Amino acid sequence: MIQDLAIFWPALAAGLLVTATHVPLGIQVLNRGIVFIDLAVAQIAGLGVIVGDGLGFEHHGAAVQAFAFGAALAGALLLNLTERLWPEVQEAIIGVAFILAANAAILLLAANPHGAEHLKDLLVGQILWVSAGQLPLLAMVSAAILALSLRSKGRIAFYLLFACAVTISVQLVGIYLVFATLIVPALATLRMRRGRLAACYLLGAMGYAVGLVVSALTDLPTGPLVVCTLATLGTALFLAFRSAHGPPS
Repeated sequence: MIQDLAIFWPALAAGLLVTATHVPLGIQVLNRGIVFIDLAVAQIAGLGVIVGDGLGFEHHGAAVQAFAFGAALAGALLLNLTERLWPEVQEAIIGVAFILAANAAILLLAANPHGAEHLKDLLVGQILWVSAGQLPLLAMVSAAILALSLRSKGRIAFYLLFACAVTISVQLVGIYLVFATLIVPALATLRMRRGRLAACYLLGAMGYAVGLVVSALTDLPTGPLVVCTLATLGTALFLAFRSAHGPPS
């Protein structure tokens, strides 16, 4: 029991920190109509991780983090440019960026005997392997991103903060969970006019907590379970709010 708790609480803390930074960014993503930007930037950051690994740097070391951030920053700035130049096709460009980064990652890992394992780790994450020692730095960076995201409203600031948030989260929780944390709370509370931010945070916290508990009880993969839990709770909240307030006029 004590051993399970030692694994559980750092994973939950990491999930809460990811939720803290992704909720306000997710609301902005929904408002901007660029829902799949998170998948694209996360996949580009993952491509940076693969490049850093391929060059022989330590998997979770500073050099690989630098590769991930550089790739995410370049992707975010490029998408910022395309939004200014061709806003009418921005969502399509984001989709192309995602699929290109995903397939480039597959090609780079094709000759790696552990390629399939590395690719799985990027997609579903290894949240249970988060250690307590990683949390202080994660908390400081998350606090800075959160403070800036609540104050900065410009397009370039949004893309820069987005790149930072994705870089620190994608190796912890994986691309799928990063996307779910960003979009599901914002989408579930779309019709709320008061208390939306608090509802998003509560939904995110419950999704991670319940998913981690169910994973511990069933021995099923944690990342996919948290994604499914977030989606289930988000759907229930969305339908409950719609039922209580009726369709929009």
